[in-house]
Amino acid sequence: MTEGDRDSADPASAQSPARFGEGFLRDIWWFAALSSDLKPGKLARHELLGEPVLLSRTPAGEVVALRDVCPHRAAPLSAGRFSREPDGRESVVCPYHGWRFGTDGVCAVIPSLVAGQALDTARIRVRRYPVAESQGLVFVWMGGDPRGESLPDAPPPIFPGVVGGKPKLIDRMDFAAHVDHAVVGLMDPAHGPYVHRQWWWRAADSAHDKAKRFEPREAGFAMVRHEPSKNSRAYAILGGEPLTEISFRLPALRWEHVAVGRRQVLLLTALTPVTETKTRITQVVWSDHPAFALFKSVIAAGARAFLRQDGDMVNLQNQGLRYDPALLWIDDADRQAKWYQQLKREWTASRQEGRAFVNPVEPATLRWRS
Repeated sequence: MTEGDRDSADPASAQSPARFGEGFLRDIWWFAALSSDLKPGKLARHELLGEPVLLSRTPAGEVVALRDVCPHRAAPLSAGRFSREPDGRESVVCPYHGWRFGTDGVCAVIPSLVAGQALDTARIRVRRYPVAESQGLVFVWMGGDPRGESLPDAPPPIFPGVVGGKPKLIDRMDFAAHVDHAVVGLMDPAHGPYVHRQWWWRAADSAHDKAKRFEPREAGFAMVRHEPSKNSRAYAILGGEPLTEISFRLPALRWEHVAVGRRQVLLLTALTPVTETKTRITQVVWSDHPAFALFKSVIAAGARAFLRQDGDMVNLQNQGLRYDPALLWIDDADRQAKWYQQLKREWTASRQEGRAFVNPVEPATLRWRS
């Protein structure tokens, strides 16, 4: 099928992890926070893929991620504090009964035990999630093994263009949507003339035919480097002759890398499922371009307005999604959404079958009007 494909018409869409708009991709690194969010000695509760996660940095600087539920009486460990054991190791103290858990998740001490009460505390543990810091970002490996024994078989992604020291802009927003809807909404190339109508973004009635070349990339695909569309006014603030490449990578990472001569801009959009109906959007911009020093407040205001327009459309879309309609995908404007679904199915199948992931995306030139 080509024109008019429906998600319900494809039998593979019913396979694990689930049909579109249900379930989450597993055995993969999910973006969880910025490194700067985690202050030494502070405990913080997060929810990732519907799971409670204590994500924190120990007083010594180690980043740790534990299931945020004490196995004794279910109190959140994030409401407790850090402590140091006699052997120098750091532990998290439950606020309810003082049970202490090392950063490996193993119970170190149960204060209520008295002499003669034999209990091997080392057999009690909370789930420990593998966690990694990379380029100022914190990733958590969300494994598919419910016992928490799934280990990463690759490092988190590395992004091009992380330059200029600290991020120039950071924006966050929660979408009332499953991550699948949030992903395809942000990669959708045809909604711009209708959702983003600011004078500074595009000229009125400037929609025209576009043709962009796409190629497979690691666990994803990219719109290969090209000159920005002439009706995209926002690039004018960069001056010169900008060239841009827009990439997507599983599970839900989209970034645009712009080069203007020797200057660079990287806009990363990371989507993190909180629950089945809530997705956190984090946008981070790095750049060594002087425009971000001269026009930072203007650029920040524009970026916020842009993202919130997408959020408003998600809320409007939810009115129709309440009725669980079959969704219509068309070529070429929705080909990226189709690729996303194919990538998810192949990722899950490769993990289940114990084989290498094979990228299903093939090079193509896509055409649409916007």
